Amino acid sequence: MSVNELLPESISTNGMPNADAGLTPDVGITILAEPVFRIWALALATYGVGDGITTALLVWTSPLHTEANPVVAAAIGAFGGGGLIGLKTLAIGACIAISFWGGIDDDQFVFYLPPVTLALVGAVTTLFNLSLLV
Repeated sequence: MSVNELLPESISTNGMPNADAGLTPDVGITILAEPVFRIWALALATYGVGDGITTALLVWTSPLHTEANPVVAAAIGAFGGGGLIGLKTLAIGACIAISFWGGIDDDQFVFYLPPVTLALVGAVTTLFNLSLLV
């Protein structure tokens, strides 16, 4: 018999009260069932991956095209692919912070605006970059 079987549910193995003893997780709901996580997944797929890969392909494989955004062009010029990844990470991190702030203030508009904006910008720029690659 293990220690966990001998202890009551309200006491954990370290002797401290277990605050979640009466709570049982709902196994029918996954984290991806939450709409905000779906929107963030779409934002990361379109902005982070789609735009990131198509931008890199255009910048490094097409002699006819250059990066139109001067901030991104400067980052790529100074740091190469790391500059592009760094700027994308910074933008995504800022959007997560704004969204988190909206969640704390219980402001649904501010909570959902950053991932929706990233998803739309990512979709448009990915499609535009793909049109340039063809």
